[in-house]
Amino acid sequence: MTSDEIKIKYYGFRINKKKFLFLFLFYFLLNIGLAIYFTISPFKPSTYSGFSNFFVVIFRNFNIVVMLQLIYTVLEGQFFWNKFTKKQVEVIEKLKNEIEEKHKEITDSINYAERIQCSMLASKQLLDERLIGEDNYFIFFKPKDVVSGDFYWASDVADGNFVMVTADSTGHGVPGAIMSMLNMNSLKEAVKEDCSRPADILNYTRKVIIETLANDGSKDGGKDGMDCCCLVYDMKNKKLSFSAANNPVWIIRGTEVLDYKSDKMPVGKHDRQDTPFTQHDVDLQSGDMVYALTDGFPDQFGGEKGKKFMSKNLRELLIANIHLSLKDQKDLLDRTFTEWVGNLEQVDDVTIVAVRIV
Repeated sequence: MTSDEIKIKYYGFRINKKKFLFLFLFYFLLNIGLAIYFTISPFKPSTYSGFSNFFVVIFRNFNIVVMLQLIYTVLEGQFFWNKFTKKQVEVIEKLKNEIEEKHKEITDSINYAERIQCSMLASKQLLDERLIGEDNYFIFFKPKDVVSGDFYWASDVADGNFVMVTADSTGHGVPGAIMSMLNMNSLKEAVKEDCSRPADILNYTRKVIIETLANDGSKDGGKDGMDCCCLVYDMKNKKLSFSAANNPVWIIRGTEVLDYKSDKMPVGKHDRQDTPFTQHDVDLQSGDMVYALTDGFPDQFGGEKGKKFMSKNLRELLIANIHLSLKDQKDLLDRTFTEWVGNLEQVDDVTIVAVRIV
Protein backbone atom coordinates (compact mmCIF):
# COMPACT_ATOMS: atom_id res chain seq x y z
CA MET A 1 0.00 0.00 0.00
CA THR A 2 1.35 3.44 -0.98
CA SER A 3 1.02 6.62 1.10
CA ASP A 4 -1.60 7.93 -1.37
CA GLU A 5 -3.78 4.91 -0.59
CA ILE A 6 -3.86 5.64 3.14
CA LYS A 7 -6.96 7.75 3.88
CA ILE A 8 -8.62 9.23 6.96
CA LYS A 9 -12.04 10.77 7.59
CA TYR A 10 -11.84 14.58 7.49
CA TYR A 11 -15.14 16.43 8.14
CA GLY A 12 -17.13 13.64 6.47
CA PHE A 13 -14.74 13.17 3.56
CA ARG A 14 -12.12 10.42 3.13
CA ILE A 15 -8.92 12.09 1.94
CA ASN A 16 -5.33 11.00 1.48
CA LYS A 17 -2.24 12.72 2.84
CA LYS A 18 -1.64 14.91 -0.21
CA LYS A 19 -5.15 16.38 -0.16
CA PHE A 20 -4.94 16.89 3.59
CA LEU A 21 -1.65 18.77 3.27
CA PHE A 22 -3.15 20.94 0.53
CA LEU A 23 -6.20 21.84 2.65
CA PHE A 24 -4.12 22.41 5.77
CA LEU A 25 -1.69 24.71 4.00
CA PHE A 26 -4.57 26.57 2.37
CA TYR A 27 -6.29 27.30 5.71
CA PHE A 28 -2.99 27.98 7.44
CA LEU A 29 -1.84 30.56 4.88
CA LEU A 30 -5.32 32.08 4.74
CA ASN A 31 -5.30 32.62 8.50
CA ILE A 32 -1.79 34.08 8.40
CA GLY A 33 -2.89 36.44 5.64
CA LEU A 34 -5.95 37.57 7.58
CA ALA A 35 -3.92 38.04 10.76
CA ILE A 36 -1.39 40.19 8.93
CA TYR A 37 -4.12 42.17 7.17
CA PHE A 38 -6.10 43.00 10.33
CA THR A 39 -2.92 43.80 12.22
CA ILE A 40 -1.89 46.33 9.58
CA SER A 41 -5.43 47.62 8.74
CA PRO A 42 -7.62 47.37 11.84
CA PHE A 43 -11.33 48.38 11.77
CA LYS A 44 -12.00 52.06 12.39
CA PRO A 45 -14.49 53.11 15.13
CA SER A 46 -17.07 54.31 12.62
CA THR A 47 -17.18 50.79 11.27
CA TYR A 48 -18.74 49.47 14.47
CA SER A 49 -21.96 51.60 14.42
CA GLY A 50 -25.06 49.45 14.53
CA PHE A 51 -23.30 46.44 16.15
CA SER A 52 -23.72 45.19 19.71
CA ASN A 53 -20.88 45.65 22.16
CA PHE A 54 -19.93 41.98 21.80
CA PHE A 55 -19.36 42.26 18.08
CA VAL A 56 -17.60 45.58 18.55
CA VAL A 57 -15.08 43.84 20.80
CA ILE A 58 -14.72 41.05 18.28
CA PHE A 59 -14.10 43.43 15.39
CA ARG A 60 -11.69 45.56 17.36
CA ASN A 61 -9.61 42.44 18.14
CA PHE A 62 -10.17 40.56 14.91
CA ASN A 63 -6.47 40.02 14.44
CA ILE A 64 -6.42 38.20 17.79
CA VAL A 65 -9.41 36.12 16.72
CA VAL A 66 -7.59 35.21 13.52
CA MET A 67 -4.48 34.30 15.52
CA LEU A 68 -6.58 32.01 17.73
CA GLN A 69 -8.04 30.47 14.58
CA LEU A 70 -4.49 29.99 13.29
CA ILE A 71 -3.52 28.19 16.49
CA TYR A 72 -6.62 26.03 16.23
CA THR A 73 -5.76 25.20 12.63
CA VAL A 74 -2.25 24.12 13.65
CA LEU A 75 -3.57 21.98 16.52
CA GLU A 76 -6.22 20.48 14.26
CA GLY A 77 -3.57 19.78 11.63
CA GLN A 78 -1.43 18.04 14.24
CA PHE A 79 -4.39 15.94 15.35
CA PHE A 80 -5.24 14.75 11.84
CA TRP A 81 -1.55 14.28 10.95
CA ASN A 82 -1.24 12.00 13.95
CA LYS A 83 -4.16 10.00 12.59
CA PHE A 84 -2.25 9.58 9.33
CA THR A 85 0.84 8.53 11.26
CA LYS A 86 -1.13 6.02 13.32
CA LYS A 87 -2.68 4.64 10.14
CA GLN A 88 0.76 4.36 8.55
CA VAL A 89 2.13 2.54 11.59
CA GLU A 90 -0.78 0.08 11.37
CA VAL A 91 -0.10 -0.48 7.67
CA ILE A 92 3.66 -0.86 8.26
CA GLU A 93 3.04 -3.31 11.10
CA LYS A 94 0.72 -5.34 8.88
CA LEU A 95 3.25 -5.37 6.03
CA LYS A 96 6.02 -6.29 8.49
CA ASN A 97 4.02 -9.27 9.72
CA GLU A 98 3.30 -10.35 6.16
CA ILE A 99 6.98 -10.06 5.20
CA GLU A 100 8.06 -12.00 8.30
CA GLU A 101 5.54 -14.73 7.50
CA LYS A 102 6.74 -14.95 3.88
CA HIS A 103 10.38 -14.91 5.03
CA LYS A 104 9.69 -17.79 7.41
CA GLU A 105 7.97 -19.78 4.66
CA ILE A 106 10.88 -19.18 2.27
CA THR A 107 13.48 -19.97 4.95
CA ASP A 108 11.67 -23.18 5.92
CA SER A 109 11.52 -24.20 2.27
CA ILE A 110 15.23 -23.51 1.74
CA ASN A 111 16.15 -25.38 4.92
CA TYR A 112 14.08 -28.33 3.72
CA ALA A 113 15.83 -28.12 0.34
CA GLU A 114 19.17 -28.17 2.20
CA ARG A 115 18.22 -31.42 3.92
CA ILE A 116 17.30 -32.96 0.58
CA GLN A 117 20.56 -31.79 -1.00
CA CYS A 118 22.64 -33.04 1.95
CA SER A 119 21.03 -36.46 1.65
CA MET A 120 22.48 -36.72 -1.88
CA LEU A 121 26.04 -35.78 -0.91
CA ALA A 122 28.64 -38.44 -0.18
CA SER A 123 27.88 -39.88 3.25
CA LYS A 124 30.46 -39.95 6.04
CA GLN A 125 29.94 -43.68 6.44
CA LEU A 126 30.77 -44.38 2.78
CA LEU A 127 33.82 -42.08 2.82
CA ASP A 128 35.15 -43.57 6.08
CA GLU A 129 34.91 -47.07 4.62
CA ARG A 130 36.38 -46.35 1.18
CA LEU A 131 39.07 -43.85 2.23
CA ILE A 132 40.25 -46.00 5.15
CA GLY A 133 39.07 -43.93 8.08
CA GLU A 134 38.11 -40.35 8.82
CA ASP A 135 41.72 -39.41 9.63
CA ASN A 136 42.73 -39.87 5.98
CA TYR A 137 40.50 -37.27 4.33
CA PHE A 138 38.74 -33.98 4.92
CA ILE A 139 36.02 -32.02 3.15
CA PHE A 140 36.11 -28.25 3.43
CA PHE A 141 32.62 -27.34 2.27
CA LYS A 142 31.46 -23.74 2.68
CA PRO A 143 28.34 -22.80 0.69
CA LYS A 144 27.76 -19.12 -0.06
CA ASP A 145 24.09 -19.54 0.86
CA VAL A 146 22.10 -22.17 2.77
CA VAL A 147 21.99 -24.42 -0.29
CA SER A 148 24.86 -24.80 -2.71
CA GLY A 149 25.80 -25.22 -6.35
CA ASP A 150 28.98 -26.98 -5.20
CA PHE A 151 28.76 -30.62 -4.16
CA TYR A 152 30.84 -33.69 -3.43
CA TRP A 153 29.48 -37.07 -4.50
CA ALA A 154 30.80 -40.61 -4.25
CA SER A 155 29.89 -44.15 -5.23
CA ASP A 156 31.30 -47.61 -5.77
CA VAL A 157 31.78 -48.48 -9.44
CA ALA A 158 31.41 -51.71 -11.38
CA ASP A 159 35.08 -52.80 -11.22
CA GLY A 160 35.14 -52.55 -7.42
CA ASN A 161 36.87 -49.20 -7.26
CA PHE A 162 35.55 -45.99 -5.74
CA VAL A 163 34.62 -42.79 -7.56
CA MET A 164 34.50 -39.36 -5.96
CA VAL A 165 33.39 -36.16 -7.69
CA THR A 166 34.05 -32.61 -6.51
CA ALA A 167 31.90 -30.25 -8.56
CA ASP A 168 30.78 -26.67 -9.09
CA SER A 169 27.34 -26.51 -10.71
CA THR A 170 26.15 -23.54 -12.73
CA GLY A 171 24.97 -20.87 -10.29
CA HIS A 172 24.75 -20.91 -6.51
CA GLY A 173 21.95 -20.66 -3.98
CA VAL A 174 18.62 -22.24 -4.95
CA PRO A 175 19.23 -22.39 -8.76
CA GLY A 176 22.68 -23.87 -8.16
CA ALA A 177 21.28 -26.42 -5.71
CA ILE A 178 18.64 -27.56 -8.21
CA MET A 179 21.35 -27.89 -10.86
CA SER A 180 23.57 -29.82 -8.43
CA MET A 181 20.82 -32.39 -7.85
CA LEU A 182 20.40 -32.84 -11.61
CA ASN A 183 24.17 -33.29 -11.91
CA MET A 184 24.31 -35.84 -9.08
CA ASN A 185 21.44 -37.82 -10.58
CA SER A 186 23.22 -37.78 -13.96
CA LEU A 187 26.42 -39.10 -12.34
CA LYS A 188 24.41 -41.79 -10.58
CA GLU A 189 22.88 -42.81 -13.91
CA ALA A 190 26.34 -43.04 -15.49
CA VAL A 191 27.52 -45.41 -12.75
CA LYS A 192 24.35 -47.50 -13.13
CA GLU A 193 25.27 -47.88 -16.80
CA ASP A 194 28.50 -49.56 -15.62
CA CYS A 195 30.75 -46.62 -16.43
CA SER A 196 33.80 -47.12 -14.19
CA ARG A 197 36.51 -45.05 -15.87
CA PRO A 198 36.38 -41.31 -14.97
CA ALA A 199 36.43 -40.17 -18.62
CA ASP A 200 33.52 -42.50 -19.44
CA ILE A 201 31.60 -41.29 -16.38
CA LEU A 202 31.93 -37.63 -17.42
CA ASN A 203 31.19 -38.34 -21.08
CA TYR A 204 27.99 -40.18 -20.19
CA THR A 205 27.01 -37.62 -17.54
CA ARG A 206 27.44 -34.79 -20.07
CA LYS A 207 25.15 -36.62 -22.51
CA VAL A 208 22.44 -37.02 -19.85
CA ILE A 209 22.66 -33.38 -18.76
CA ILE A 210 22.41 -32.07 -22.33
CA GLU A 211 19.42 -34.30 -23.08
CA THR A 212 17.69 -33.34 -19.83
CA LEU A 213 18.11 -29.60 -20.43
CA ALA A 214 17.24 -29.75 -24.14
CA ASN A 215 13.63 -28.79 -23.35
CA ASP A 216 14.33 -25.91 -20.99
CA GLY A 217 12.61 -23.43 -23.30
CA SER A 218 15.72 -21.70 -24.63
CA LYS A 219 16.51 -21.63 -28.35
CA ASP A 220 19.53 -23.95 -28.28
CA GLY A 221 18.74 -25.88 -25.12
CA GLY A 222 20.25 -25.30 -21.71
CA LYS A 223 23.96 -24.60 -21.49
CA ASP A 224 24.08 -25.30 -17.77
CA GLY A 225 26.07 -28.11 -16.22
CA MET A 226 29.13 -28.24 -14.00
CA ASP A 227 32.88 -27.92 -13.69
CA CYS A 228 34.25 -30.88 -11.79
CA CYS A 229 36.98 -33.37 -10.95
CA CYS A 230 36.05 -37.05 -11.24
CA LEU A 231 38.52 -39.28 -9.38
CA VAL A 232 38.45 -43.08 -9.32
CA TYR A 233 40.53 -44.59 -6.50
CA ASP A 234 41.98 -48.11 -6.44
CA MET A 235 43.18 -48.00 -2.84
CA LYS A 236 44.34 -51.61 -2.83
CA ASN A 237 46.84 -51.04 -5.66
CA LYS A 238 47.44 -47.34 -4.89
CA LYS A 239 46.27 -46.17 -8.31
CA LEU A 240 44.29 -43.09 -9.25
CA SER A 241 42.48 -42.32 -12.49
CA PHE A 242 40.82 -38.98 -12.97
CA SER A 243 39.28 -36.59 -15.47
CA ALA A 244 38.85 -32.89 -14.81
CA ALA A 245 36.50 -30.37 -16.40
CA ASN A 246 37.88 -26.85 -15.80
CA ASN A 247 38.77 -27.65 -12.17
CA PRO A 248 42.27 -28.72 -11.01
CA VAL A 249 43.54 -31.85 -9.28
CA TRP A 250 46.72 -31.42 -7.23
CA ILE A 251 48.81 -34.31 -5.94
CA ILE A 252 51.37 -33.19 -3.37
CA ARG A 253 54.26 -35.61 -2.82
CA GLY A 254 56.57 -34.21 -0.18
CA THR A 255 57.34 -30.72 -1.46
CA GLU A 256 56.58 -31.60 -5.08
CA VAL A 257 53.25 -30.77 -6.71
CA LEU A 258 51.97 -32.95 -9.53
CA ASP A 259 49.65 -30.48 -11.27
CA TYR A 260 47.58 -31.94 -14.09
CA LYS A 261 45.88 -29.82 -16.74
CA SER A 262 42.10 -29.98 -16.76
CA ASP A 263 40.04 -30.06 -19.94
CA LYS A 264 38.88 -26.52 -20.76
CA MET A 265 35.24 -27.46 -21.13
CA PRO A 266 32.36 -28.06 -18.72
CA VAL A 267 30.25 -31.14 -18.25
CA GLY A 268 27.34 -29.79 -20.25
CA LYS A 269 26.46 -28.14 -23.54
CA HIS A 270 29.51 -26.50 -25.08
CA ASP A 271 31.33 -25.91 -28.36
CA ARG A 272 33.50 -28.94 -27.51
CA GLN A 273 30.70 -31.14 -26.21
CA ASP A 274 31.58 -33.92 -28.69
CA THR A 275 35.22 -34.03 -27.50
CA PRO A 276 35.87 -36.89 -25.04
CA PHE A 277 37.30 -35.98 -21.66
CA THR A 278 40.97 -36.70 -21.04
CA GLN A 279 41.83 -39.38 -18.50
CA HIS A 280 44.97 -39.27 -16.34
CA ASP A 281 46.31 -42.44 -14.68
CA VAL A 282 48.66 -42.01 -11.73
CA ASP A 283 50.59 -44.45 -9.53
CA LEU A 284 50.23 -43.18 -6.00
CA GLN A 285 52.63 -43.52 -3.08
CA SER A 286 51.99 -43.73 0.63
CA GLY A 287 51.85 -40.21 2.08
CA ASP A 288 50.64 -38.60 -1.15
CA MET A 289 47.97 -35.94 -0.68
CA VAL A 290 45.32 -35.63 -3.39
CA TYR A 291 43.37 -32.36 -3.53
CA ALA A 292 40.29 -31.74 -5.69
CA LEU A 293 38.69 -28.32 -5.52
CA THR A 294 36.28 -25.84 -7.05
CA ASP A 295 37.19 -22.24 -7.86
CA GLY A 296 35.47 -20.69 -4.83
CA PHE A 297 38.54 -20.39 -2.59
CA PRO A 298 41.05 -19.12 -5.21
CA ASP A 299 38.53 -16.63 -6.63
CA GLN A 300 37.53 -15.15 -3.28
CA PHE A 301 38.22 -11.42 -2.92
CA GLY A 302 39.79 -10.25 0.31
CA GLY A 303 42.98 -9.24 2.07
CA GLU A 304 44.22 -5.68 2.48
CA LYS A 305 43.85 -4.88 -1.24
CA GLY A 306 40.59 -6.75 -1.87
CA LYS A 307 42.16 -9.02 -4.47
CA LYS A 308 41.57 -12.69 -5.32
CA PHE A 309 43.30 -15.29 -3.17
CA MET A 310 44.58 -17.08 -6.32
CA SER A 311 45.37 -20.77 -6.94
CA LYS A 312 49.11 -20.22 -6.54
CA ASN A 313 48.71 -18.95 -2.96
CA LEU A 314 46.35 -21.79 -2.07
CA ARG A 315 48.78 -24.36 -3.47
CA GLU A 316 51.69 -22.83 -1.50
CA LEU A 317 49.57 -22.79 1.67
CA LEU A 318 48.84 -26.50 1.29
CA ILE A 319 52.48 -27.38 0.56
CA ALA A 320 53.72 -25.42 3.60
CA ASN A 321 51.30 -27.26 5.88
CA ILE A 322 51.36 -30.73 4.33
CA HIS A 323 52.85 -32.13 7.57
CA LEU A 324 49.72 -31.24 9.57
CA SER A 325 46.97 -33.72 10.32
CA LEU A 326 43.96 -33.62 8.03
CA LYS A 327 41.85 -32.04 10.76
CA ASP A 328 44.44 -29.31 11.33
CA GLN A 329 44.72 -28.67 7.59
CA LYS A 330 40.95 -28.20 7.38
CA ASP A 331 40.95 -25.86 10.39
CA LEU A 332 43.79 -23.86 8.80
CA LEU A 333 41.84 -23.47 5.56
CA ASP A 334 38.78 -22.34 7.50
CA ARG A 335 40.73 -19.71 9.46
CA THR A 336 42.63 -18.51 6.40
CA PHE A 337 39.44 -18.14 4.37
CA THR A 338 37.59 -16.29 7.14
CA GLU A 339 40.50 -13.90 7.71
CA TRP A 340 40.92 -13.33 3.98
CA VAL A 341 37.24 -12.47 3.43
CA GLY A 342 37.18 -10.11 6.41
CA ASN A 343 34.29 -7.68 6.06
CA LEU A 344 33.71 -8.52 2.42
CA GLU A 345 31.06 -10.89 1.10
CA GLN A 346 31.73 -14.50 0.18
CA VAL A 347 31.38 -14.53 -3.61
CA ASP A 348 30.92 -18.24 -4.37
CA ASP A 349 30.52 -21.70 -2.90
CA VAL A 350 33.78 -23.23 -1.68
CA THR A 351 34.73 -26.92 -1.76
CA ILE A 352 38.10 -28.62 -1.20
CA VAL A 353 38.34 -32.40 -0.84
CA ALA A 354 41.64 -33.85 0.35
CA VAL A 355 42.62 -37.53 0.58
CA ARG A 356 45.82 -38.93 2.12
CA ILE A 357 47.10 -42.20 0.65
CA VAL A 358 48.10 -44.76 3.29
